[in-house]
Amino acid sequence: MTAASRAPLRSNRRSRAALAALAAAAALTVSACGSGGTSGGGGDTNFVMGKDGISTAKKGERAAAPDLSGKTVDGGQVDVASFKGKVVVLNMWGSWCAPCRAEARNFETVYQDLKDQGVQFVGINTRDTSIQNAVAFEKQQGITYPSLYDPTGKLMLRFKKGTLNPQAVPSTLVLDRDGRIAARSLAALSEEKLRKMVTPVLAEK
Repeated sequence: MTAASRAPLRSNRRSRAALAALAAAAALTVSACGSGGTSGGGGDTNFVMGKDGISTAKKGERAAAPDLSGKTVDGGQVDVASFKGKVVVLNMWGSWCAPCRAEARNFETVYQDLKDQGVQFVGINTRDTSIQNAVAFEKQQGITYPSLYDPTGKLMLRFKKGTLNPQAVPSTLVLDRDGRIAARSLAALSEEKLRKMVTPVLAEK
C-alpha cells in the first residue's frame, strides 16, 4: 500500500474516533440531565445515601466546598465563601435541562421562605453557551437569587472526587455554616424534598 492510499485510511480512523468521542459526550449530557446520577467515591467515603436519594455527611466528616466565585448571570459578582455563617443551597442548572425547569419554582419558593432565617441560595448555571438563555430562564421561572455563570463547567470540576460533589445537572448541595458540604441530591427536587435537605442543617448549632 502506498503512502498516498494510507492517508485516507488514517483520516477515516481519526473521523471515526472523533465521532465516537462526540457520541460519548452527548450520552453523558443526556444521562446527566435526568433523574440523577451516580453517587461518588468508593467504600471509604464519609457520607451515606438515604432511600430518598439524598446523601448526607455527619458534622465533622464533611468536605469543604471549593472556591466558587465569579460573574453572575445578571452581570454581578458572587463569592460563595462570603456567605459563611449562613446555610447555603447550591443548585447546578442549565436552561437546556428539562428537570431544571421542573424544579426551579420550588427553589424560589423555599428561598423566599428561608432567606430571613440565615439561608442563602446560589445557582450555578452550566453549559449554557449563551448567557441570554440563562437570563431568559431566570426571568421565566421568577428566580431572584444569584447564579454564577459557568458555561464550561469549570466550577463543578473544582469539587474533589469521593466527596459530595455534583455529578449531574441538576445537582443540589447544602453547605453548613462553616462552608462544608452537608447534603447532596443528584435529581430534580420537589419543594418537600428540598426542605428535607435544608431543615436538618439549619437546625444545627
